[in-house]
Amino acid sequence: METVACGISADVIVVGGGTGGCMAALAAAKMGRSVVLTEETDWLGGQLTSQAVPPDEHQWIEQFGCTATYREFRNRVRAYYTSHYPLTDEARHHPQLNPGNGWVSRLCHEPKAALRVIEDMLAPYVSSGRITVLYRYRPVEAASGHDEVRSVTVEHTDSGRRVTLTGQFFLDATECGDVLPLAGAEYVTGAEARDETGEPHAPDAADPLDMQAITHVFALDFVEGREETIDKPEQYDFWRRFVPRFSRYPLLGWISSDPADPAVAKRYELFPNDRNIPSLWTYRRIIDKSQFRDGLFESDITLVNWPQNDYFLGPVIDVPEAERLEHLESARQLSLSLVYWLQTEAPRPDGGKGYRGIRLRPDVLGTEDGLAKHPYIRESRRIKAVYTITEGDVSKEIRGSKGILRYEDSVGVGSYHLDLHPTTRSNRGFYIPTYPYEIPLGALIPVRLNNLLPACKNIGTTQITNGCYRLHPTEWNIGEAAGYLAAYAISNRVSPKEIRENKRHLRQFQELLAEQGIQMHWPEI
Repeated sequence: METVACGISADVIVVGGGTGGCMAALAAAKMGRSVVLTEETDWLGGQLTSQAVPPDEHQWIEQFGCTATYREFRNRVRAYYTSHYPLTDEARHHPQLNPGNGWVSRLCHEPKAALRVIEDMLAPYVSSGRITVLYRYRPVEAASGHDEVRSVTVEHTDSGRRVTLTGQFFLDATECGDVLPLAGAEYVTGAEARDETGEPHAPDAADPLDMQAITHVFALDFVEGREETIDKPEQYDFWRRFVPRFSRYPLLGWISSDPADPAVAKRYELFPNDRNIPSLWTYRRIIDKSQFRDGLFESDITLVNWPQNDYFLGPVIDVPEAERLEHLESARQLSLSLVYWLQTEAPRPDGGKGYRGIRLRPDVLGTEDGLAKHPYIRESRRIKAVYTITEGDVSKEIRGSKGILRYEDSVGVGSYHLDLHPTTRSNRGFYIPTYPYEIPLGALIPVRLNNLLPACKNIGTTQITNGCYRLHPTEWNIGEAAGYLAAYAISNRVSPKEIRENKRHLRQFQELLAEQGIQMHWPEI
């Protein structure tokens, strides 16, 4: 393998080309800064593309509650379908077209559509050379000193070629916060203790390895009478028998227990039915074939990110490499086992078993096996920040009549429940109602390092508040704000801490964000 290193310099180095990373790069480039953007796979976009997770959004998303660029993204996705696909007249003229009519979101679309839109949004700055994108590179080393990061070295995942990146600011937008340990940043993982955060739903004792489940998403279609059964996965027998500690039911089944209350059972079916049982097929469906003319699609297409393929048998962060790879493979095996179970053993309403016409769709996700290019990582390493967002900042139960917490240093908004998927050690999980929330600048500022910024779900949240700040529109907003923060700091020769602490700089920075279409406070709702 080639390991000879070369060097590239830019004003801003963004490591990780997910949702937040792309927007951080775009924001800095708009401000005239040169940017290097790295990405571990060959697709930019993270959750929206390489991880194949349709956007989880709040109920006001069509009117307000996101940045102007996120709204532009949504409009461009719809325009992509109306411009390039033979839609029915009704679908073409629907002002809120939802290509998949999935019920998780008002906009369920193919990952490739999101990829095209994100690439188009970045295109002027890539074409001009202001943004340089390095595909298939992951961080392996960093050099730091005097409370600043000096360089980050990335390695090509295939050739082993190394590139040392130098710049004035370094933004960590990797899915697991991989730059943080390399740069010596202070960070936390897993569960914090209740007496540390004051959160009623935190455990008695901290456990850094008690992290949320990951999911290896895959794409399916279905035609009755077809034979598409895959080879039996290596770990199928294990997963077919596996019953989670918090459940009375097998993981591969249509009934599951609520991790927050094992006595509560949730029942699902595969397809829509007249018994008012939720359909998992339509949950994250990205193509509703009835909206397309001329029999374009033989079947609906759906993405599978269900309770049945949440993998929580071990963490993939801050564990030995062999253990990390073992868990990643087991998560993949769980997803393949779910496919095989659906094809061969899943109970059908007619009394039969299995849907042999279910087919994996590698073409939808740009892979050979039909699984996403990268597993969906819900919980990252999180910086120790100047301000840490806790359950008390967002929980309806705790805040009561006080409503939305409005931060003086807000740099954006978001809304979602506190959604904690089963964790790897305690198997804790819950879904707690929240008020819409704001993003405090203090949560983007590390306690010590002056030129390192988080640009995705690695901001200063707790494990619990990560459950709402990790969703697509919020990560987008975080990355965009981080990109503008780096650019403002460079232009004004001040540190992020100084921007937050100096009222003049804070006001000017927030005015910049407002000019760029970033909503910083919620209206009365």
